Amino acid sequence: MEAPRVVGVRTVELGRTELRVSELGLGLASIGGMFAAVSQQQAVATIDRAWELGVRLFDTAPVYGYGLSEQRAGLALRGRSRGEFVLCSKVGRLIEPGGPDLQPIWAEPPAGLGPRLDFSYAATIRSFEASLERMGIDRIDILHIHDPDLDYLTASTEAFRALTELRGRGTIGGISLGVNHADVAARFLRETSGVDCVLLAGRYTLLDQTAEDELLPLCEKLDIAVLAAGVFHGGVLPDTADGAPHGYERVPKDVLRRIDGLRELCRRHDVPLLAAAVQFPLRHPAVPAVVVGARSPREITEIAAWLDHEIPDAFWGALDRA
Repeated sequence: MEAPRVVGVRTVELGRTELRVSELGLGLASIGGMFAAVSQQQAVATIDRAWELGVRLFDTAPVYGYGLSEQRAGLALRGRSRGEFVLCSKVGRLIEPGGPDLQPIWAEPPAGLGPRLDFSYAATIRSFEASLERMGIDRIDILHIHDPDLDYLTASTEAFRALTELRGRGTIGGISLGVNHADVAARFLRETSGVDCVLLAGRYTLLDQTAEDELLPLCEKLDIAVLAAGVFHGGVLPDTADGAPHGYERVPKDVLRRIDGLRELCRRHDVPLLAAAVQFPLRHPAVPAVVVGARSPREITEIAAWLDHEIPDAFWGALDRA
């Protein structure tokens, strides 16, 4: 039997950390039941297939399925050599009985559990320890402060102090921010010293380049790595995305026009739109890797092929001009 084609095996340095990551990372929100239920068997098979394809960067969070994503990450990863992959998780929400900050996007949350927003020092340490216990893994390489804009003052002081101490003890390899807003990340980097990377969702993509205004130049100057996520904008870019696009009740007309323009440009250059979406962020020197979600082995296989697809320079030139 022919061995699976390995793509994404090129590893790059993660900013000023001592870590190396694969250019393609797997985000684990989908296997935690984001928008649609995923069986445990399928979740583990998705991570296994990503591993076969060369993916060595995995990103999860306590809030993803209220612990379900982390549990499944542990099932799939803890039997593997710990030095061969980079594992990321997040702090900022404790998962506990009666947690009040519920999110309707999770299809199969554990009964009676919910998240509670808390960036305090004590809660940050508790969250980190709970993540280790759920995954059954002894180390998290990159720990993101998740959505610090929800309580910026506490996140930038108490949570940041806790992560700084964890890194100082060698318990984590790097401090990061998990954000949806480039301006929030830029402010955090201006006002603190010691962040190692930023996980940025949806703000350096084919549809939205607001990270270019301040965040990316700042990260390049400070040697802070940016992990680009949300490159498909929750299913808006693909022709089909497991049903209606997520994140929009109705896709705005100006967004539809821009997508139509991108599709026409891709058609002229014979470039798959989703290949362009995956590869676009990697053109920037501050972006070593793209993190994508997948809920099945087929999906991660397709995304890996898009990363591997050869795109002519003429396409990028035309995109830049447009």
